Amino acid sequence: MLLLLTCLITWKTAQDFRQQFHCEELVPSSYLTRTILLSHYESALSGTAGDTRIYIFRGDTNSGGKALIVGGTHPDEPAGFITTYLMIENLKVNKGTIFIIPRANNSAFTHTLPQEGMPQFFSIQGKHGTRIFRYGARITNAIDQWPDPEIYLHYPSGQKLAGNETRNLNRSYPGRIDGTLTELIAHGIIELINRERMDIAFDLHEASPEYPVVNAIVAPERSQEIATEAAMELEFEGLRYSLEASPYNFHGLSHREWADHTDCLPFLFETANPIQGRLRGKTDEQLLLSGRDKMYILGKDIGALTIPYDSTGLPLRIRVGRHLAALGRVIDIYSRYNPGRAIEYSGIPSYEVLEKNGLEEYF
Repeated sequence: MLLLLTCLITWKTAQDFRQQFHCEELVPSSYLTRTILLSHYESALSGTAGDTRIYIFRGDTNSGGKALIVGGTHPDEPAGFITTYLMIENLKVNKGTIFIIPRANNSAFTHTLPQEGMPQFFSIQGKHGTRIFRYGARITNAIDQWPDPEIYLHYPSGQKLAGNETRNLNRSYPGRIDGTLTELIAHGIIELINRERMDIAFDLHEASPEYPVVNAIVAPERSQEIATEAAMELEFEGLRYSLEASPYNFHGLSHREWADHTDCLPFLFETANPIQGRLRGKTDEQLLLSGRDKMYILGKDIGALTIPYDSTGLPLRIRVGRHLAALGRVIDIYSRYNPGRAIEYSGIPSYEVLEKNGLEEYF
């Protein structure tokens, strides 16, 4: 009996472990043109945990520009990858081409950070039934890349960071072909941008409400004019975004290195997510979805936050809505200034519609 019980426990543990590697199935829009893998641009990724899907939506003609939208750089920032999932399942491109990478660091979706007590999964009751999504970690799974050095030396700058940052995709750009798995992913994305001659590129993130760069548009020098105009227009609609410049001396970041190593106009968006903060209370699926935490209400009362926060929380639909609103406005402004490279699309809800209908209507 003891042996049988041990076998049952082992079997159940193995099943739970295997679940961590399950990639959720998406239901792409009928307007999806093509799906390829990142290894198409970086062959060394083929067969590894770093390879990941790229969804391509092309307009009816060959005219227009090209945009790249990246989610899942940090799989513990769900508004980023849920925004890309929503777009994949509802998008129609009318002019130009949009490339979407929903799980940029595919390996990081296969684990959660120890001692943080994060939920491993969360669900949305959508029109296709109960949709279960993975909640991952900030860094590549140690099963796929190990050991960490004591000090991570960024390539090619030589910048010194903590050793585990070697597994952080957003510290690994521009990457290299003979580097770590995380550097290979970064190099593949740089190759994608360059080979496809992307006009504009976005990296979607979240951060804790007490973080200074939050509810923000981060942009390098050549993207700042469009970022500024977008922030002004969005504020007229009641959506406030702070503007942040890409730092000159902090290397490895997407917006900084995409600007230095490609010709595209890069942007990074940050929304505020309480489940990532140090002030949070109970850490569970409900906090992830609702963004409602009494400790953050206290934090607002004592002046620890720089953003609005009250008992309504910061629901996932609001955070996704902010990403969609900023994406739409930046692409509109870019297209206005570059009519020959315009990008036009439909099927994606506005911030107001998503706030009213919820995510359920779009999954």
